[in-house]
Amino acid sequence: MSEHKVSEVESAPGSPPGTRRRFNRGATALIGALLAILGFALAVQFRSNSSTDSLATAREDDLVRILDDQNSRIERLQGQISDLQTAKSKLSDSGSNNAAARQEAQRQADALAILTGTAPAHGPGISVSISDPNHGLKAEDLLDVVEELRGAGAEVIQFGPVRIGTNSAFVDTGNTVTLDGTALQAPYTVLAIGEAKTMDTALNIPTGVVSVVRNAGGSATVTQQDLISITATRTPPVPKYASPAPK
Repeated sequence: MSEHKVSEVESAPGSPPGTRRRFNRGATALIGALLAILGFALAVQFRSNSSTDSLATAREDDLVRILDDQNSRIERLQGQISDLQTAKSKLSDSGSNNAAARQEAQRQADALAILTGTAPAHGPGISVSISDPNHGLKAEDLLDVVEELRGAGAEVIQFGPVRIGTNSAFVDTGNTVTLDGTALQAPYTVLAIGEAKTMDTALNIPTGVVSVVRNAGGSATVTQQDLISITATRTPPVPKYASPAPK
């Protein structure tokens, strides 16, 4: 049934003239939303990196490496924005091919699914093992791990069995820490996809995450890997007020 509808939209000369326009408007809206997300990510990246107090005591070599890696990441994001703007321009053209538009929309939807945590992700990154034999690490300490990774450019993070999302929260519950309602058990395993060297450096800077864990009586081991597989996913929230607009 779906293939028949696709063929009909593409080839039937009697198709309503608004069909193509409605599809192009939808695809353009999707690309525009993704451009806004990337712009927001750049702003958050800058604020996160500029507000990290632990960088004040970092060695000069570490600061130079972090700065170089962050500049490279910004360049990659700017390149993605440029690609999306080009795609948006093509899709806005009334002569755009519907098949190509659908392929571009699907590609962007797949990327958005990874960003929102609704799809598994694979790529280079790091694995972090954190021991806490004295139960000295609190919710704010585990949150710092995530914040350091985000500031270092981590694109996808899994903490224990939980996929980190924009609304994830660590909460102290008695002698344990819960993440999004799931009780975490030490030793903690954290997976992060992104630039491995940058994340490794960020976690190991003086007074950083590794130092905090050691001061609490535990240890943190960072392992760079060519392939990290993050299989945990998140269930998107059900909108309370919003509903699809009528076609």
